[in-house]
Amino acid sequence: MMANISRRTFLKGVAASGAGIAIAGNMIGSQYIYPDYEALAASTAPEEVKYSHCVMCNHGPKCGMKLILKEGKIFRVEKREGYPNNILCAKGISALQEIYDPNRLLYPHKRTTPKGSSDPKWERITWEEALETIATKFNQIKKDYGAEKVLFMTGDPKEPRSALQRLAFTFGSPNMGTESSTCYKGTELSAKLTYGTEWFTAKSLAMGGGPAPGKTSVAFIWSNNPAWSAPFSFNGMRNGKGSGTKYIVVDPRVTPTVEQMADIHLQLRPGTDGALALCFGNYLIENDAYDKEFIEKWAHGFEEYKEYVKEFTIEKTAEICDLPIDRLTAACEMLANRTGPIVVKGSAAAPHHTNAVNDYRARLLLLPLTGSVDVPGGNTIPSEQLPFDEWAGTFEFARSGDLLPKLDHLRVDREYFPVWADTDQQGSVQLNKIPEYVKTGAIKACLMLGGNAMMWPQSQEYQQAFQDMEFVAAADFHIRPWTHNYVDMILPAAVSFERIAPLTVFGRNLFLKEKVVEPLGEARPDYQICCDIGVALGYEKEFWGGGPDSEENCLREVINTANLGVTYDDLKAAIPNPVAIPMKGEQQFKKYELGLLRPDGKPGFTSPTGKVEFTSEILREHGFDPLPIFKEPVLSPVSTPDVFKEFPLIMNSGNRVPIYTHSKERDVPWLRDIMPEPIIRLSKKDADDRGLVEGDMVKITSPVYKEGIVAQLEVTNIVKPGVIDMFHGWAKANINLLIARDFDPISGFPPFKEGLCQVEKA
Repeated sequence: MMANISRRTFLKGVAASGAGIAIAGNMIGSQYIYPDYEALAASTAPEEVKYSHCVMCNHGPKCGMKLILKEGKIFRVEKREGYPNNILCAKGISALQEIYDPNRLLYPHKRTTPKGSSDPKWERITWEEALETIATKFNQIKKDYGAEKVLFMTGDPKEPRSALQRLAFTFGSPNMGTESSTCYKGTELSAKLTYGTEWFTAKSLAMGGGPAPGKTSVAFIWSNNPAWSAPFSFNGMRNGKGSGTKYIVVDPRVTPTVEQMADIHLQLRPGTDGALALCFGNYLIENDAYDKEFIEKWAHGFEEYKEYVKEFTIEKTAEICDLPIDRLTAACEMLANRTGPIVVKGSAAAPHHTNAVNDYRARLLLLPLTGSVDVPGGNTIPSEQLPFDEWAGTFEFARSGDLLPKLDHLRVDREYFPVWADTDQQGSVQLNKIPEYVKTGAIKACLMLGGNAMMWPQSQEYQQAFQDMEFVAAADFHIRPWTHNYVDMILPAAVSFERIAPLTVFGRNLFLKEKVVEPLGEARPDYQICCDIGVALGYEKEFWGGGPDSEENCLREVINTANLGVTYDDLKAAIPNPVAIPMKGEQQFKKYELGLLRPDGKPGFTSPTGKVEFTSEILREHGFDPLPIFKEPVLSPVSTPDVFKEFPLIMNSGNRVPIYTHSKERDVPWLRDIMPEPIIRLSKKDADDRGLVEGDMVKITSPVYKEGIVAQLEVTNIVKPGVIDMFHGWAKANINLLIARDFDPISGFPPFKEGLCQVEKA
């Protein structure tokens, strides 16, 4: 881990160390050190300009960047004018340090000690040896057990998802998964079970970032702090605030979003969001403040829902959620007295509960109750959608359309999470049961791009699973011991400024980014890694022969299969500007009335009943209660009072901070200077009760990890008394060790936002 040193001190130290900069068998040469940015800026060398986008967050699309080079080195980062998102935060400005990091992995390596050894004793190898080894191992497993026994997974960066899908499906395995197994896919599953489409989640607000100015009456920001996690979308919300939209912010913390946006802040007990949403529904119905016309025509199961929510009175819900009755009443009245549509914005944090899907379904049902489904000012679906997935691939490029249906019956997750498996059309298996997949022999090998064993609850079980596989190859920017000590091979991946992928889609505008510099050492772009492995496996034609042109060949295929009348060369020639894809008609609303949602052209939704399902028929078919029922967390003051006596604090983890995204950026000195150590936040009351003061090193324990982790205490009014707040992604203080593997039975999502713990002085 980087020490807390200044930027100038860090640069001097690196320069002084010269040829001494080397890790694990000369992964990197001494020529790759941080440039003297100030000297480059002062030099008279000519400037060169390149255009890219920022990937320091993991959102898509990204913020535009203009890179200034001298002597072939990037020395300045500026915003990219004309790009829809061009606000550069501290992470964006610091991005240039990522490429020149002296600890980067730049060559392929293999371990020389058996798995289970404390030190892999990495040995540098050639790409030829690496590719031959991977192909030999994977093809042997395919011959002996079947191609489906090989797992393909990607974490961050997310860009190569469609390329990795193409590799997995071509090889014959449907078992490709992503970090969205613990991130955003839970919200999309909830929407599919309600509307038949993943739209109407925060995805429907992603481009504009917030409500429609002058049209949205009330906006919910639920389990979301975009001021820190998505500053580009936060601007859209502020525009809504200025035009009269009222904001109800639901968050157990007092965040910058709360302080700047909230007309009413509901600081609820973590894990009780579903009860709160059902209370809103009950209040609208009881006070005759719901859209009867929409409900009568387009709702399925409303009467069952109406009967169920009666128990969620303001008084009972205030008790469940630990909310003041007057504040909850004011929020209900604001919703009932709305003057137009509402929006509900909540992102990846929303389903981090053991009742994930039903909690989120309860929120989504506020849209039909208020007549806010696909109307101006509500949650909408764009007309004439472009044929790209979230990461600018196409079904044709990923082979999701032609190959995946033939392989779907071999999915490894179907036994554990059949609802997830049956509703997933993109080909993304639920990864949260990897330990079980390995123990049962369902998975024997893995290719991991940007993976992180710390991302799961009780992380040590996933480390053991990777160790127990017959063969694991990983690609990354660095060797990260908490993950890579358990794999067989590590490949050097190119960072964003060294690659041209992916295509970026903003609404109907397509952008390409430039390769700013050539990859350092022998690093390769993820798209090329996928293609090179594909060729080594015997699929030369399907991967265009691999090699340095792989990225361009992949992007050409993506754009060609999108069939939009533009080419890769058109996009390249337009840089730094986009190529706009004109609509044939106009933006349509209430598409469910016009037959624009269903493949058969009939009015309605793409759900089994053709309506918004207050009772999900897919859940009923799979033996679940079809209503969006509320359940207490598996571990909570209510469901496990005896456990709560020993662990009397609720654990709220995984929240964002402005300078890091998940476990990323710890290697960037300018950011690490700001937050060099893991921090746990406690209210003053909880700190005083334990005799703790600001700056104390404290130990956090839980029912599943009594050994505990150690972090530095911050005493703050940000958190609700009785709740801790801790940012994740620290190798030496991994809070996920404290979180139980109690998964939502529908989605498989983990309870990052509702565990129990205790804090004491270390």
